[in-house]
Amino acid sequence: MTSDLLAAHRDRLDAALTAIRGRGYHSAFPESPSPRVYGETAAADGQAAFEAHLGTTYAVETPGARGTVVTEESPFGLKLDVSYPRTVEAGLDELLAASRQGLTAWRNAGIDGRTGVVLEILDRLHKRVFELANAVQHTSGQAFVMAFQAGGAHALDRALEAVAYAHEEMSRYPAEALWEKPAKGDPIRMQKNFTVTGRGVALVIGCNTFPTWNSWPGLFASLVTGNAVVVKPHPLAVLPLAITVEVCREVLAEGGFDMNLVTLAVERAGDGLAKPLATRPEVKLIDFTGGSEFGEWLEQNATQATVFTEKAGVNAVIIDSTDAFKALCGNLAFTLALYSGQMCTTTQNIFIPAGGIETDEGHKSFDEVGAGIAGALNKLLGDDARAVEILGGIVNNAVISRLDLAAEYGDVVLESRTIKHPAFPDAVVRTPLLVALEAKDTDVYGKECFGPVSFLVKTADTAESIALFRQTVTEGGAMTAGIYSTDAGILDQAREAALDSGVALSENLTGPVFVNQSAAFSDFHGTGANPAANATYTDGAYVASRFRVIQSRRHA
Repeated sequence: MTSDLLAAHRDRLDAALTAIRGRGYHSAFPESPSPRVYGETAAADGQAAFEAHLGTTYAVETPGARGTVVTEESPFGLKLDVSYPRTVEAGLDELLAASRQGLTAWRNAGIDGRTGVVLEILDRLHKRVFELANAVQHTSGQAFVMAFQAGGAHALDRALEAVAYAHEEMSRYPAEALWEKPAKGDPIRMQKNFTVTGRGVALVIGCNTFPTWNSWPGLFASLVTGNAVVVKPHPLAVLPLAITVEVCREVLAEGGFDMNLVTLAVERAGDGLAKPLATRPEVKLIDFTGGSEFGEWLEQNATQATVFTEKAGVNAVIIDSTDAFKALCGNLAFTLALYSGQMCTTTQNIFIPAGGIETDEGHKSFDEVGAGIAGALNKLLGDDARAVEILGGIVNNAVISRLDLAAEYGDVVLESRTIKHPAFPDAVVRTPLLVALEAKDTDVYGKECFGPVSFLVKTADTAESIALFRQTVTEGGAMTAGIYSTDAGILDQAREAALDSGVALSENLTGPVFVNQSAAFSDFHGTGANPAANATYTDGAYVASRFRVIQSRRHA
């Protein structure tokens, strides 16, 4: 069956392999939820499938579970009330023993066999993309279209990208070789075999804001390279990963493999399951997205495992000059507003010279630049019905607390306002806050303030802007960076600063591409070269340490 699965999905794999080698545009899963793409009933069917989960006990088994637990609350106010098997520390022996039982057969399936199974899983997840989009929307607070794209189609693209890299890295080595060493008389001959084998059990620790997009690359990179995977969702975003695990187990069982190669470990908030689970000797790989404190704890304490972390950062844009001021403001406004700034890639710090900048509309003072960005935000979000489809909902109360505190840090350039969601009256929706700071206020803008908060930092000149950018990224990390300048020399300086501090740079974005968005198969997400992340989605390094090549040899 596994060879048939690879044959069925070979075109998709080959196209992905071509894409990662060329880094051009490629998308394997349509990002538009239009009926013309997915069919007239797809949206309604997916919503009905999502709603069928509400108020039920999810039909997924977890070895060693102790009772059930309900943990999720929709940021839009919808009552979810889904129960899941509860994993506790006392059940980890049973869970991890069950995870390991199928490893031999999974290893023996070979590179192509495992790849076929995983590609089939991705295909079936795609068939449930509307159900997944609703689940992502109501656990993360993303607006529906964004949940469909980031939580569905784009997440599938990133997963496929990881699988393609894994297939390519595993396939570097021949399965067998005849070794001949010249000698007096007949050469010395050895027959050698090389087998790709997984490391053991992989642990995926999910996040609240992007439960699929951030979890799927590591999950499927580990699975396809021969490992078992334990998926531990964030307590507030379980359903998207429960659906994922269900599909994985279904396809594994159909292929004759142990379905416990993929398991779901759900905890009650405050249980603290991640620490004892992450430090178990059976766990050899860990993927984590979340705050710096726990990410660094994993790196320092889960020493038996290879740990991949995406943590907090202070993303920055430098404004030096522009020949498209209105478009600059519009581009930044969408960047700051999308999903209420609750993205690891959203710009937090905007460095602007105190003396202002030169533009196509003439000289603009620091205050006028701030007013331009604020005006673009007001225009973008002026209609509440449109605004909620960009902003989504606030994911948790901690974001509101940071938003309220941030207004006290400096001079408010644009106040955050509350918007009433027309479809979900209990949703918490807030527009971005802009606060002006001085360059000396590094204690404020030098650390992440996650949510709809951005700081306009007044610098002496662009040289200081670049220096502060370099300092904050080097010390605090960043996932993204941007520069606006009409001066080729300034652009060169910004590129050098970005290279030195290890962050991806976007230059003069004024069209429908935004600094906080990345394209699978072309853009790397994170670099692994600054404190915000120790790996990138996705490259050879992201997958290569998830497997080992074991040889056997004999005289030929």
